[in-house]
Amino acid sequence: CIRDSPYCPGWPTASGRLEKGDGIMTAKEYLSQAYRIDQRINSKLEQVSSLRELSTKATATFSDVPPSGTRNVHRLEDVILKIVSLEEEINHEIDRLVDLKHEIHTVIGEVRNPEYQTLLELRYLCFKSWEQIGVLMSYNTKYLFELHSRALKAVRVPQSPDEN
Repeated sequence: CIRDSPYCPGWPTASGRLEKGDGIMTAKEYLSQAYRIDQRINSKLEQVSSLRELSTKATATFSDVPPSGTRNVHRLEDVILKIVSLEEEINHEIDRLVDLKHEIHTVIGEVRNPEYQTLLELRYLCFKSWEQIGVLMSYNTKYLFELHSRALKAVRVPQSPDEN
């Protein structure tokens, strides 16, 4: 995504947090960070799965022709190194996600209205769809959107450490 594009609500910083070009993040952007990290983790898990499948194909290739003695071992090593590297990235992302979810949970907990808290937790920590939230809270989607708008106004987005 292109920095400051309307299609890219934020830009990841070195800390992994999203920040807009002007440094000010809306409540929705702040709360949505966990979902984006979760998506990246899932994408990397799919990549690892694909590489594992590729590595089994590389080792399970049989032929009627006798081996020349110069098998391409480096190809398999490269795949294994990529798997290990991706798994390290995934572990790092999971640590970030856990920390961020804890932070978001604390921010949501500061909202005084318990109905707002429930809605925000279901949406931004449990990643529920609007339809699922509607069923769980016994509200129609139109009312949920109104409630969500009010709940977002009640959220106080923490300032980044370098702004203090």
